[in-house]
Amino acid sequence: MASIYHLATLCFTLFFFSSSATAPEHGLGRKLAALVQQQPLVLEYHKGALLKGNITVNLIWYGQFTSSQRSVIVDFIQSLSYSGAPAPSATLWWKTTEKYKGGSSNLVVGKQILHESYTLGKNLKDLHLKALARKVNQLNSVNLVLTAKDVAVDGFCRSRCGTHGSVPVGRSKARTAYVWVGNSESQCPGYCAWPFHQPIYGPQTPPLIAPNGDVGVDGMIINLATVLAGTVTNPFNDGYFQGPPTAPLEAVSACTGLFGSGAYPGYPGQVLVDKVTGASFNAHGINGRKFLLPAMWDPQTSTCKTLV
Repeated sequence: MASIYHLATLCFTLFFFSSSATAPEHGLGRKLAALVQQQPLVLEYHKGALLKGNITVNLIWYGQFTSSQRSVIVDFIQSLSYSGAPAPSATLWWKTTEKYKGGSSNLVVGKQILHESYTLGKNLKDLHLKALARKVNQLNSVNLVLTAKDVAVDGFCRSRCGTHGSVPVGRSKARTAYVWVGNSESQCPGYCAWPFHQPIYGPQTPPLIAPNGDVGVDGMIINLATVLAGTVTNPFNDGYFQGPPTAPLEAVSACTGLFGSGAYPGYPGQVLVDKVTGASFNAHGINGRKFLLPAMWDPQTSTCKTLV
């Protein structure tokens, strides 16, 4: 199972190394810089199946979400295959996944299931996430479990903001992919909703204004983008990744914290700003939506690619 590890700790760690490396009086810093330079970012293809062609995304909403919150997330998924948005667009961002073997991954919104009564309680474990993901038995799909801001999930806010894995389809040996992302608004926005909230560690720069006016949901979009890209390029832990399969660096998690040109640890980079609302974004979507999407590793150039 692949996870997103919280951004703040990674940013702090990289900030420490980069700060050490720029201190000319410290030989250790120079050695660290050399060490980093000797480790190029290459996601190796492990010859497993990828999710290509038309992929149905079924949404399982666990807990209380407003209709406007649900519409933001649905619009984001639809934006990944929407050709009518101006550049830079969410579609252009998603097209980088076409450079991974097998062609395009066209995401289509399928069923939506509401679990507003917290039938499994408000403290979920991985087995609960898998049970929710199996509410829809369908091949060539991604079952997306979204947990509300008052739902605690094992590892949430400590080691992950979202995750993806796979579950059996019915009683067959076939498996389908699933994704989980939680709303961190009231639990750990400094971990999982950065840069729309000040980070727990590192430089305390002012947070950016969320493009859809909801720190928790706009943070979910960043994490959802991360795990969706990881899901289609490494759905069963034998696709594209670097490192151990139990804790892999994937298409977007390998490029953590980068949103625009000039980005460095603790600074998201130069992004676009809405002249009316002051909100930061780097991608246009369907229905006039704006999103802030993370960098994605480009297999043709072996670099982390941002939209702006």
